[in-house]
Amino acid sequence: MAERDLDDSGLFGEFRRMVRTTGTVGGIAARLAGNRLGIRSGGSAHAEGLKLILGGLKGPLMKAAQLLATIPGALPEEYAEELSQLQANAPPMGWNFIRRRMSGELGADWQTKFRQFSREAASAASLGQVHKAVLTTGETVACKLQYPDMTTSVEADLKQFRMAMGVYQRMDNAIRQEDVVEELTERLREELDYTREAANMRLYDDMLSGRTDVTVPQPIAALSTRRLLTMTWADGRSLKSVLAENPSQEIRNEIAKALFYAWYIPLYHYGVIHGDPHMGNYTVRADNGINLLDFGSIRIFEPTFIKAIIDLCEALRRKDRDMAAEAYRAWGFENLSYETMDVLNEWAEFLYAPALDDRVREIQEGPGGTFGREIMTRVHAGLQRTGGVKPPRAFVLVDRSAIGLGSVFMRIGARLNWCQMFRELTDGFDVTALASRQTEALEKAGIPHLTS
Repeated sequence: MAERDLDDSGLFGEFRRMVRTTGTVGGIAARLAGNRLGIRSGGSAHAEGLKLILGGLKGPLMKAAQLLATIPGALPEEYAEELSQLQANAPPMGWNFIRRRMSGELGADWQTKFRQFSREAASAASLGQVHKAVLTTGETVACKLQYPDMTTSVEADLKQFRMAMGVYQRMDNAIRQEDVVEELTERLREELDYTREAANMRLYDDMLSGRTDVTVPQPIAALSTRRLLTMTWADGRSLKSVLAENPSQEIRNEIAKALFYAWYIPLYHYGVIHGDPHMGNYTVRADNGINLLDFGSIRIFEPTFIKAIIDLCEALRRKDRDMAAEAYRAWGFENLSYETMDVLNEWAEFLYAPALDDRVREIQEGPGGTFGREIMTRVHAGLQRTGGVKPPRAFVLVDRSAIGLGSVFMRIGARLNWCQMFRELTDGFDVTALASRQTEALEKAGIPHLTS
């Protein structure tokens, strides 16, 4: 791809991008309409084509599609299946382009700040790419450089995303997605601010300081801006390459335990979640611990929201519908009938099953190659039958993380007592204690207030 084609900055760039994304969304709308009318032929081929189109964009449509693929019934099955496999691996910027971008962030003498700076990207994602470098001190670092004019690109993509979801919702209202779209919009806008991501990294380093099996890179403030994040380099290998060696069950379990605690200590002890658990956001260390990466999509919850997560688990254990109803209300679900709540409980029982089953087991038992896909279909049909539901904003990333991590645990082939690990983190839960820990951790990281 020619370097000029990579520059979507400015008015002409926005127009060019809008042409691409509008064409994509128009195709989505037409195919969704055809699916609604029962015209199913070629659905998988269309979904594969959609995946390829979105994978070539440097922007949030890909992230939006990945999120929707984890929500029951948010997209037709063949679309969700294809998009759930989509990886953030956009074509990288060329060297001349990188030099201009680095000069814009650190000044014309930026290269004097490094002993070495790799011309080739170590990885390329939807909003930026990472280069390995060595400081004049000899320390190895990662420089995450945002693609040009991503604010314009994000806003253009979000317009198209809203249009696509509006088309689909007019045809299928099982999941009323207004708050889902608003949540995704806010999180994506936050991801553009690398100073915020650096603060999130400091927060996670503090929250996980007691875990020797999890590494959080350290941001280097003097070499970071809103669009450039320089951090310590974390050596590790992709999970795919580790699993290709067919490791022992013990190694599989070690990796899975590190992942479990990396996500759920922050959630249950501090009310914070890493909302993007896809495979590219961690690597496996030589000792089978993990490097946790990419802190752009972080959400902070009110302590009462976390209490409701724990309360719903207990309600399912007791089969107490009134306790479950109170938990859903605390999450922000409104005007739920018991019939609709019973459908939601079917989904909840699937997600909570490992936490309710006090034995060593796989994360998902029984047939099914995709985590939760079969039950998603049943839940979607149930929601259509009972009039649909409007998921609250705060619920979105929790559900996404549960599905994303469940899929990873399936691929790892971990066999653990998930119930005991859940109890370890939640027994003796106290709302006041969580609020105190949360406030202290946020202040220490330089994060002034809760996410709305």
